[in-house]
Amino acid sequence: MGLGLNGGGVGVAKFFCKQGADVLVTDLKSEEVLKDSISKLRGKKIKYTLGKHKEKDFLWADLIIKNPDVPSSSPYLEIAKKNNIEVETDISLFLKMSKAFSIGITGTKGKSTTSSLIYHILRKKFKKTFLAGNIGISPLELLPKIKKGDKIVLELSSFGLEDLKQSPNISVITNIMTDHLNRYGTMAEYIETKKIIFKYQNKNDALVLNEDDFIVRQFAKEAKSKVYFYSGNNVKANGFKLMGKQNLSNLSAAITVAKLLKVPEKNILSAIKTFKGVHSRQEFVREVSGVKYFNDTTATIPEAVVSAMDSLSEKFTSAKILLICGGVYKGVDYNKMVEKIIEKNVGIIMLPGNASDKIIEKLGQYAEIYNVTSMQEAVEKASHLAKRGDVVILSPAASSFNLFKNEFDRGNQFVQAVKKLGKTNERTF
Repeated sequence: MGLGLNGGGVGVAKFFCKQGADVLVTDLKSEEVLKDSISKLRGKKIKYTLGKHKEKDFLWADLIIKNPDVPSSSPYLEIAKKNNIEVETDISLFLKMSKAFSIGITGTKGKSTTSSLIYHILRKKFKKTFLAGNIGISPLELLPKIKKGDKIVLELSSFGLEDLKQSPNISVITNIMTDHLNRYGTMAEYIETKKIIFKYQNKNDALVLNEDDFIVRQFAKEAKSKVYFYSGNNVKANGFKLMGKQNLSNLSAAITVAKLLKVPEKNILSAIKTFKGVHSRQEFVREVSGVKYFNDTTATIPEAVVSAMDSLSEKFTSAKILLICGGVYKGVDYNKMVEKIIEKNVGIIMLPGNASDKIIEKLGQYAEIYNVTSMQEAVEKASHLAKRGDVVILSPAASSFNLFKNEFDRGNQFVQAVKKLGKTNERTF
């Protein structure tokens, strides 16, 4: 239920086809929207119900694997549960079936970077280490390769945690900020969902918490496992390439996990120096006529945009920042982001959407707002406004679904538009 566009649903369908199951994929999106995902399943014996759901499909199945984006309150899932049909996610089923040692990472921001960095470090000691979860890779697809004692690093969103009845052996929480209030009625409900990552741990497990985050720090009181704190204030970069205080925090979390698993210090230091970061997170795209362009499309909340502005102004002290932002509102507070925009005199190139309307309203008579209707227009406008030494960043503080398939499509359109800009001597820095 929910093939999706990021690869997780495709992995689930492939796994069950290999098991010899009768597989039906149902998704509210149309065949045209899902064509890339469907093309990856070409040749597989799969039935499809697209553009709608049918009640009979949910009565036909013996097992339903729901995409994490599907809310548990779906009336179709209610039909299945009333008829005693099992409902799982790929994560919940994987944790039940896998014999691997699991490391799970959640938090509002920093999940992907921390997960990828932990994976990168652990592979220095444990060759049979795998990475999956909320990064477009279903762990079920990896299940046949995984043996007892192997390591699996799982990035876990709040959506992916909702249906779990089992927690990872090591659970990491990066931070808690206001997010997804369009799904969760209150902040308290969102926080309770995040707690599931350690709810089912036992005394032999480990919970790794960000000491610098007040909400996360309090979770230690409820833990049944051993608790370990980390802090971005207690770690040095040591050749680490990523910008910003938030990435020092992510680095500290990864080092804490590596030390728990007795990875030698020299291996940790070696891995840190070769880690290049994660696609779409303050990712350098190219430099054109002395202007640097960054893709930060996964910054869907204002706190992440504030972090990006701070990181860039710290790295490029004399640069003017041009921010491409806006989109669909997620029920968040833009006050601090607006204060930072005004403080740093950031130029705003605004994509359409109800979140954009709220940001413009907060900015009031702020002079440097330029409204556009597409990503191509946004990048062209930025290239005309920016001068040598300036920085352009896509960091939206909003969801993407009014103009784009998802946040990664938004980022890809930004990257493609930047690549079309004039001739340049591209370089890193």
